[in-house]
Amino acid sequence: MASKQLKTFSRDEVAKHNTPDDLWIIIDGKVYDVTRFKNLHPGGVSVFMEEDIAGQDATEAFYGLHRHEVIARPQYARLQIGTIEGETSVIHGRITGELSAVPYAEPNWLSKGYHSPYYTENHRRFQKALRQFFDEVVAPDAYAREQDGKPPSASVIEASCKLNLLAMRMGPGKHLKGKELMGGLVKPEEFDYFHELIVTQEFVRTGQRGYGDGFLSGSVIGLPPVLNFGSPEIQAKVVPDVFSGKKLICLAISEAFAGSDVAGLRTTATKTEDGKHWIINVCSFTVGCRTEDGFTVILVERQEGVETKPIKTSYSPAAGTAFITFENVKVPVENTLGPVGGGLFVMLSNFNHERWVMCCSAARSQRLIVEECLQWTNQRKAFGKPLNSQAVIRSKLAAMIARVESVQNWLENITHQMNNMAYKEQAAKLAGPIALLKMYATRSAQETATDAVQIFGGRGITKTGMGAMIEHYHRTVPFDAILGGAEDVLGDLGVRQAIRAIPKDVRL
Repeated sequence: MASKQLKTFSRDEVAKHNTPDDLWIIIDGKVYDVTRFKNLHPGGVSVFMEEDIAGQDATEAFYGLHRHEVIARPQYARLQIGTIEGETSVIHGRITGELSAVPYAEPNWLSKGYHSPYYTENHRRFQKALRQFFDEVVAPDAYAREQDGKPPSASVIEASCKLNLLAMRMGPGKHLKGKELMGGLVKPEEFDYFHELIVTQEFVRTGQRGYGDGFLSGSVIGLPPVLNFGSPEIQAKVVPDVFSGKKLICLAISEAFAGSDVAGLRTTATKTEDGKHWIINVCSFTVGCRTEDGFTVILVERQEGVETKPIKTSYSPAAGTAFITFENVKVPVENTLGPVGGGLFVMLSNFNHERWVMCCSAARSQRLIVEECLQWTNQRKAFGKPLNSQAVIRSKLAAMIARVESVQNWLENITHQMNNMAYKEQAAKLAGPIALLKMYATRSAQETATDAVQIFGGRGITKTGMGAMIEHYHRTVPFDAILGGAEDVLGDLGVRQAIRAIPKDVRL
């Protein structure tokens, strides 16, 4: 189909078309004929006439009400009939695959003119390729699935698995050996925790929190115990299918009577008389349970006696939150992950990585909100001036920026430690710092969400339009404070670890 020929007009010519029966407007140097559209507009024809924009430049009025993506939609783009003579379009929204030019919208290491001791040129090339993939392939699916509540599309998961994204979300390790990562962009032996941090943070930029959890995130917390403590036979049986997206796996450690108190789980496992199977009274499930020798972790594959059903939350159905029951499920003893009775170490080791991933997400999601608020306050007019001309607004923005920058910098320091510590050393030395960081990151996130709603006003509590991103974030961010351990519990964990490390001979 041939493209429509656009004409060139002067502003004086456009000004003549200023009646309900002949209505043109100018937006960003482009001329639109909205004569037929006016009655379909949610605000009706009065918006065009009463705001004195009929035949005039409506750029400021438009961007005070709509996101840039609206004007790019096909049904609206075809209303354009021409351009203004001698003028070019200068306004744009998010550019696919590109860095944002808004201050603090990107972490320092990605901002022009800034430096970092942590990231290499390989990290930068890796980030650029990931952003292109997420913007082009993942983001459109994320927006659609958050709307219809369905799981991530199989085609998107397949595309991700071809790049070995799920394997990379497990962090560096022997599980990457022999795999082509991101089309060969990074070698398995070069892949480190900063590469994984980049994967997590680029994913978060979609701003669709529930979809992010539904996108095989169960594997991020359910598979590491298999990778680190499972027998070679179990790994060979489970890992390839999970990495290819053919099978799902999750972590089952929360109960009605046990949440942050993992050791208080009531799910039990007893051996059969021949000692070859566990009888458990959650696809595959990495399950914490009590045995006669103490807390133990067992891999349970889906079978008769295992039932799952959705749990309705205020979060998002795309996340796949589910309730799991076991009724006399028989599992081979070989499916034990780690030593019998040694499950607490297995889980606590896993928690470090899980909580670190959540810190990566919390840091990047807050930055997305900072970007939204900086842009909104710059284009929104109140009392005849931009919203950011008010000191109270600038004060909120300052606090938001300070929080996100402190979280990111603390996160990068811990990530550097992880790169230089073995897995067991991480478990011993970083459990407290990571717990404290997660507590701080999620509390900061909730403060930022509250401030963002105040900045956006009524739009901050609507699911569509200018404040859609803010509403979604404010509604879903409380989950971060609960998942992986409640804030107060984690804060106490960090302090108790510090207290144990105080030298006995130190005094004021």
